[in-house]
Amino acid sequence: MVELGRYLFYDKRMSVNGGKSCGSCHRQELAFTDGRAHAEGTTGQVHPRSSMSLVNVAYAPLLTWANPALDSLEEQALIPMLGKEPIELGLKGHEQEFLNTLRRDPLYQRLFLQAFPETGDVYTLQNVTKAIAAFERTIVSMSSPYDRYRWGADSSAISDSAKRGELLFSSSERGGCFQCHGGWNFSAIRFEGRQDRRDESDPRGGFFNTGVSPYLPPNRGLYEHTKRSEDIGKFRAPTLRNIALTAPYMHDGSLATLEAVLDHYTAGGKMDHPNKSRILRPFRLTEAERRDLVEFLRSLTDEDLLHDPRWSDPWISPENPGGQR
Repeated sequence: MVELGRYLFYDKRMSVNGGKSCGSCHRQELAFTDGRAHAEGTTGQVHPRSSMSLVNVAYAPLLTWANPALDSLEEQALIPMLGKEPIELGLKGHEQEFLNTLRRDPLYQRLFLQAFPETGDVYTLQNVTKAIAAFERTIVSMSSPYDRYRWGADSSAISDSAKRGELLFSSSERGGCFQCHGGWNFSAIRFEGRQDRRDESDPRGGFFNTGVSPYLPPNRGLYEHTKRSEDIGKFRAPTLRNIALTAPYMHDGSLATLEAVLDHYTAGGKMDHPNKSRILRPFRLTEAERRDLVEFLRSLTDEDLLHDPRWSDPWISPENPGGQR
C-alpha cells in the first residue's frame, strides 16, 4: 500500500490537466515543501498560503495551517484532489476519468490488487487516499545532526555555536521559541503556555497569532473555521525540523530567511494585533547570539531525508527525467 501511495503521490495524471502531482508542492529535496511563498495549483491559480512540510506528518495532531478539525490524512488528501476554492489538482467532476486511467495501467493493476486484495472494484477514491496517506506516514525525519547530538550521545555532531543556540531556543527569558515549537518534533504542542491535549472543547490549541500581517480575507487563520473574533490571525505553528530548507517562512511566505524570522520575533512581531500571542515580547540578541540560533536551526536539517529512495519519485528515470507518466 505504501509503494502504491508513492506512485500515486508523484503521478501527474492525478491533476485535471496532467500538470501537477502531490509531489509538485511537496518536493523531497525541500523537505516536502515547494519553496514558494504561495502554492500554485495545476491551473495556475495562486493560493493564499504556502505548502506545509509533510515530514513527520504521521505524528501531527493537526494537518493544515488553520483547520482545527482536519486530523485525518485520508480526508486531507481529498482537499487538493477535489477542492475548487482554490483549485489544486482540479479533479472535481473528473473522478471517474481518473479512476479509469488507473484501471487501465498495468502497473496500477498489479499494485492495487496487492494493496487491496479484497474482491470487488478496488479502484476507488477511498483506496487512493488510503494509499497516499500510508505513504505520507512513512516520511519520518529523525537523523539530523541535532538528533545525533541530543539522542545519539554524539557530542561532536553539532558545533559549539549550535549548542549555544539550543540554550537560547529553550530559554524562557530570551528566545522562548520552544513555547510554540516544542517536543521532539519542534511543533505546535502548546497554546499560550499550556500543554495541548487536543481538548475538543477548545479547538484552538496549537494555533498562534504572531503579528505577521493584518490578517485580511482569505488569510484570517483559525477564524475562518470558528468564526470567533478572538481567533483572527491564529495559525498552526509548523515543525522546525529541516527549517533551513523550507523558506520562505510563515503562512504567507512573507519572511524570506531565517535571519528575517529572528528580526520578526525579536521585535515581538512586526504588527500589533489585538489577538497577538501573549508569549511574544521584544527581546535583544547580540550578533553572535543570532548566529548561534541560526546555527542551531540549521542543525535540524536531515540530509538522509532528502535523498532516501523510499520517498523519491518512482516515475523518474534517465529516459524520463521529468517524472511524467
